Amino acid sequence: MEQHIPLAEQLRPSGLSDYVGQEHILGPKGTLRLAIESGKLPSMIFWGPPGVGKTTLAYIISQVLSRPFFTLSAINSGVKEVREVIATAKQMETTAILFIDEIHRFSKSQQDSLLGAVEQGVITLIGATTENPSFEVISPLLSRCQVYILNSLSEIDLRIIIQRAVNLVFKNSGLKLHIKEDESLLRISGGDARKLINAIEIIAGVARPVQGEVTIDNELTTRIIQQNLSKYDKKGEMHYDIISAFIKSMRGSDPNATVYWLARMIDSGEDPLFIARRMLILAAEDIGNANPNALLLANTCFDAVHKTGYPECRIILAQCAVYLATSAKSNASYMAIEQALEMVRSKGDLPVPLPLRNAPTRLMKNIGYGEGYKYAHDYDDNFAEMDFLPQAIKGTQFYNPGNNAREAEVRKFLKNRWKNRYNY
Repeated sequence: MEQHIPLAEQLRPSGLSDYVGQEHILGPKGTLRLAIESGKLPSMIFWGPPGVGKTTLAYIISQVLSRPFFTLSAINSGVKEVREVIATAKQMETTAILFIDEIHRFSKSQQDSLLGAVEQGVITLIGATTENPSFEVISPLLSRCQVYILNSLSEIDLRIIIQRAVNLVFKNSGLKLHIKEDESLLRISGGDARKLINAIEIIAGVARPVQGEVTIDNELTTRIIQQNLSKYDKKGEMHYDIISAFIKSMRGSDPNATVYWLARMIDSGEDPLFIARRMLILAAEDIGNANPNALLLANTCFDAVHKTGYPECRIILAQCAVYLATSAKSNASYMAIEQALEMVRSKGDLPVPLPLRNAPTRLMKNIGYGEGYKYAHDYDDNFAEMDFLPQAIKGTQFYNPGNNAREAEVRKFLKNRWKNRYNY
């Protein structure tokens, strides 16, 4: 029986000229393109969402430079496999490229095993990760690697891929795919080329052609993909959908849904630190000062999960998740920093009021730096009213305390201090 090669694999580009996206690093003056063209390739980490071409780009680089190419997955490889590749690479005349997918799943000892070979130039390491390498890659290894951020594919990029998929389907089977509407395809992809191509392949395989043609519109796309979701998701495409459901269940104060989605992730072997890190973010974004202990507990959870691992850490994750789900909620701090950033971007760099400026020299003091500053602890209740914001945005309220017991006290405190200045 002839083996079926997925459409996404058939469409995988073989050269830089066929590669779609990442113009910021692969354009004519892109830093990565210049490194490839120079032949002086550093070890590197590709950081970006799934389906944007990290694996493909690593392979293309090896082909362009005529380098031996080894690939390992951190899910099913360890120190033994790394050492075997290094031993083989030492026998080669040119420096081999070792590509490690999901390098964030490598333990410290596994990452340590790469250090010597990277430092000595035995291999050029290319690691791929969907997680921030600053948190997931050990400092000695990270310092020896250039980090390249790969972005989600744009609508233009995705439409190029759609056309290539349509052309290949016709070449393979004679089936014509007429793309009448592509909004649902783009939405389903989420910027992930693999998801997009998988969706097109499923539609081509399921839809009934009329005179050798299938017209793809939003309704057909949504109906077929929903009906065939298990097939569509057979390689874990719902990874981000499940974590999204988990987060939204905690935000919505539903502990039952929370533990269900947590169980789904645990059962599928999801990285426990990935789960714990998302809970850390939720504790600050969605609970905030309504319950400051939530962030402390989430941080402790992350540390404990790091120390224990599966299977015991499932209990720690569940305890923290239920606590966060049943906690009072507030996004006031999150909204405050978002609004402040928006103000910074729209107003530019407003001058710091003179009383707030540092005055380390006599000249600075003579021109008014620090003059008029009131040291709060010299006044009753450790408070002295003065202007801390630039004059142009005086009285602007960024932090609006949430409707919960803890922040009601904060609002009362601010109202007492600032009267009507910030409309608390």
